[in-house]
Amino acid sequence: MISFLIWIVIGGIIGWLASIVMRTDAQQGVLLNIIVGIVGAFLAGLIVNGGTINDEIDVTSILVSFLGAVVLLAIVNLIRRGRVR
Repeated sequence: MISFLIWIVIGGIIGWLASIVMRTDAQQGVLLNIIVGIVGAFLAGLIVNGGTINDEIDVTSILVSFLGAVVLLAIVNLIRRGRVR
């Protein structure tokens, strides 16, 4: 249970930082920040670790998670732009 809460807190922070970098912070709330952070971290972790999940929290995993969240936000922004036009 504690590791799940840690995932949510770190995912929220990472998603929030990624939304600041991608300048989408005003468009999304706390819940979407958490979702983007967790999903981006999960997808990036799967790609980097060759399909396995790493439970360790270190600088490398946090950086990979952050990059995953930024890439996920970039993809979401591209999809949103396509729908608006």
